[in-house]
Amino acid sequence: MVKASDGSRPVVIVTGAGIGLGRAYALHLAGLGWRVVVNNRLRVGADGAPLPSSAEAVVAEIRAAGGEAVAHHDDVCAEGAGERMAATALGAWGRLDALVNNAGVDQHMPFHRIGLEDFRRIMAVNFDGTVAVTHPIYRHMRDQGSGRIVVSISSAGLHGLHGLTAYAASKGALLAFMRSLASEGAARDVHCAAIAPYAATRMTDPHLNDELRATMSADAVAPAVAAMVAPGSRLNGQTWVAGAGWARRASAVEWGAGMSVSAIAAGPEVVAQEPPREFADALAAHADFLACARQGLRGRSRGE
Repeated sequence: MVKASDGSRPVVIVTGAGIGLGRAYALHLAGLGWRVVVNNRLRVGADGAPLPSSAEAVVAEIRAAGGEAVAHHDDVCAEGAGERMAATALGAWGRLDALVNNAGVDQHMPFHRIGLEDFRRIMAVNFDGTVAVTHPIYRHMRDQGSGRIVVSISSAGLHGLHGLTAYAASKGALLAFMRSLASEGAARDVHCAAIAPYAATRMTDPHLNDELRATMSADAVAPAVAAMVAPGSRLNGQTWVAGAGWARRASAVEWGAGMSVSAIAAGPEVVAQEPPREFADALAAHADFLACARQGLRGRSRGE
């Protein structure tokens, strides 16, 4: 993106941008000329006293480098947080071009030990918080006829992982949300994509050695997010796994043309060695499945 000094400079909201990946996204986008609403909730210390605002610290970094930014301190789960974030962007600069949903919480407890209250809390922050913030901002973008939205998922949401039932479920739900929103917004040039980052952050640090910490910086993921929100980006409905300056696309697939229902009792080995099939949406998957089923069952009835 070419930097501009006038009102054409785009505006982005980044949630959870006080530390880690969110901070890296905010700083990188600001370096590309974006004006940034840096969102991060205020925290308190063990004594109950408020801690210094991490959002304000990132804003100070951006301004010191010659960029434009404002801080916003709503928790993503707070009622009306999305409306207030949008109002902050529009009040400061009169436009809103992109939203990067980064705020979230982690989990490290197997399902038989986690309480339902904690399970619901993780779902509330990661899924409900993202949806609540996105809803009013998406409506604004749809009305204006343009916008780019990123949701943060995880490889756990794609593949599952021991000890992360709630976290993986919340990220898997966001994946389905993103795919559906991408389909709905395409006609209004409102695109939505997902990032599954691999980076050394407060959440992942306990699982990394020194070599991986040096390689998996949060800064190395930021260019992928910038590509997703870039004006004119055609990335829509896609999931990108990114880390260490590398990226690859992930997707849900269905394998081959299929088989008789009775064959699946043989277990996973029964899957034919055919290329996976990827679909634009559930209707396309449904239509392909029925076409394959009709052809296969007709062939079976003829003894083929």
